[in-house]
Amino acid sequence: MPHLSRRLRAALLATASLTLVAAAALPDPEPLGIGDRLFPELGNPGYDVLAYDIAFTYHGSNTKPLDAVTKIAARTTAPLDRINLDFARGTVQGVEVNGRAADFGSRNEDLVVQAPRRLPAGVPLDITVRHTSDPAGTAGNGGWIRTADGLAMANQADAAHRVFPSNDHPSDKAHFTFRITAPKDLTAVANGLPAGHTRHGTTTTWTYRTEHPMATELAQVSIGRSHVHHHTGPHGLPLRDVVPAADREKMEPWLKKTPAQLEWMERRVGRYPFESYGVLVADSRIGFALETQTLSLFGKSFFTEPAYPEWYVDSVMIHELAHQWFGNSVSPATWSDLWLNEGHATWYEALHAEESGGVTLERRMREAYKLSDGWRADGGPPARPDAPAEGEKLSLFRPVVYDGSALILYALRQEIGESAFDRLQRAWVRVHRDSTATTEDFTRLASGIAGRDLTAFFEGWLYGEKTPPMPGHPDWRAAQPAATP
Repeated sequence: MPHLSRRLRAALLATASLTLVAAAALPDPEPLGIGDRLFPELGNPGYDVLAYDIAFTYHGSNTKPLDAVTKIAARTTAPLDRINLDFARGTVQGVEVNGRAADFGSRNEDLVVQAPRRLPAGVPLDITVRHTSDPAGTAGNGGWIRTADGLAMANQADAAHRVFPSNDHPSDKAHFTFRITAPKDLTAVANGLPAGHTRHGTTTTWTYRTEHPMATELAQVSIGRSHVHHHTGPHGLPLRDVVPAADREKMEPWLKKTPAQLEWMERRVGRYPFESYGVLVADSRIGFALETQTLSLFGKSFFTEPAYPEWYVDSVMIHELAHQWFGNSVSPATWSDLWLNEGHATWYEALHAEESGGVTLERRMREAYKLSDGWRADGGPPARPDAPAEGEKLSLFRPVVYDGSALILYALRQEIGESAFDRLQRAWVRVHRDSTATTEDFTRLASGIAGRDLTAFFEGWLYGEKTPPMPGHPDWRAAQPAATP
């Protein structure tokens, strides 16, 4: 996610935006979390989600709530009397647990459900929540984003639960099925592969399924007057690009680049890890791009702004594509591991920019080195970033997790050599495919491939207040951070 600007802490919205209907109110609902250092109340203990089946009904207006049913297939990992789900925007009309109606309540951004009986560890858990999904009031908060002709999703980092009830932490990946009903003159798309669409009078229901597990923050549903362009990538990979129908011809020169970009990435890290890929162009004033799984999101202006040189647009497309390996297939076990996502995506962005006529990698890394101490002072070291500012969740996405983290990879390549570094990149996405991984996993794998203990090297680069000396460049100097007034 290279360009940002959204997200507001929903603490004050929590009670107002989650409305409970019917069922008896659950006494004293308690918000829980899995203790993530940066988002302590995100995620929920006691169960592992295996699959989501989410049905949305869009009524033709992107200012009105969608009707929705979220079905969650899970397995308990500890005895449970109550089940906590992350959910913050919408009206909950009813909840069932293992086929029986359940009482529920809310607290902060948690929907708390009473189990019909005490559930032991290791048993199936099927949850059905009938609810609305409200795009109103989400501007800047993440979740639904309004487009000129409908909606799309931008859930990073903690906003999927503003769209649907979930265990909203990347450590609990699951398979997804989406069923989107919309007026027949609109097109709905979602992650994964299409599984058919059915016309019902004035509406159409579109179904999509993922073949690989996905973190909730990477979910994508787009509804609008869209053109879907199907073509083929390396090894017969299905490609589909989704663009505003009126801009079809204008977007085509950019979308034609995707097969070659996939080939470029595969030469460096191995086979693309998912069942399909494509670009989703939203007619919206979003100031960012986002690596939603199998369908990367871009604002239309990114491709139409004449001030952006071609090499720059290409390199950011590579950034989001690289995330399909780094961040999507291999997801962070905690949000402090974000540097593994953004550092690697920025690394390949920089390599491609150099090859396409942009600034050279060495020059970009030397500039990053000069600024690195200031970035660390402002936002913490790459693998222990400061918590986002209150009311500004996207302040987590600071320069230190982009170029500041790519700088670590540059230093690592200098330290262990280009051949070992390339083997590490390929091994990382192969060993941890479809899973989550930690910074400790990366340091362990790097040490194994290098044939020596790199703990001390990584300690300084990942956690130090000051940037260590750059291997091979003793003349590089970090600028003195500006004094805080």
